[in-house]
Amino acid sequence: MKVKLKNLSQLEIGQSAVIDSFTDKAMALKLLEMGCTPGEIVKLDRIAPFGDPIAICVSGYLLSLRKEEASTILVSSLKQKI
Repeated sequence: MKVKLKNLSQLEIGQSAVIDSFTDKAMALKLLEMGCTPGEIVKLDRIAPFGDPIAICVSGYLLSLRKEEASTILVSSLKQKI
């Protein structure tokens, strides 16, 4: 069965997903250093009033990302909200 992937920036507040891969190799290194590793569960916590930046819970802390950065992270959805 093929898993449908989407960008982290497409999640809704409170929705969790599992990091699968990255679309930008240069950005991937920066994101890996911040704890965004494949297999890690992330949860969209907040979205700024004008939609950018967003805040995600990852590796036990809150991380703020620009939507452009978040769009380079491919995630697979979880069935439930955490």
